[in-house]
Amino acid sequence: MIAGLLDLLTALLVLSGAAFALVAAIGLVRLPDLYTRMHAASKAGTVGSGLLLLAVGVHSAELPVLARALAGFFFFVLTAPVSAHLLAMAAHKVGYRLCEQSIRDDMND
Repeated sequence: MIAGLLDLLTALLVLSGAAFALVAAIGLVRLPDLYTRMHAASKAGTVGSGLLLLAVGVHSAELPVLARALAGFFFFVLTAPVSAHLLAMAAHKVGYRLCEQSIRDDMND
């Protein structure tokens, strides 16, 4: 009974993580400029990889592996958006322009 529930939870985590990773990949291909692509990669990619990592931890059914998976998940969630923000700020300072559809640039002095 418990093994079946763990398998179901693992399957749900894998499917949802793969769906977020797919959305991130589509965003990288379809979005118009560097900043929106970075947004897709940092948000959806972070959640997708974090859910896949949690699926590995749940599937192992061992507490130390699950604890490391949770630590890795929180590391992803805390560091990926911050690093994407810093990369976007650096790209803006270097001179990468926003796409034509963008109507507002809050970082422009």
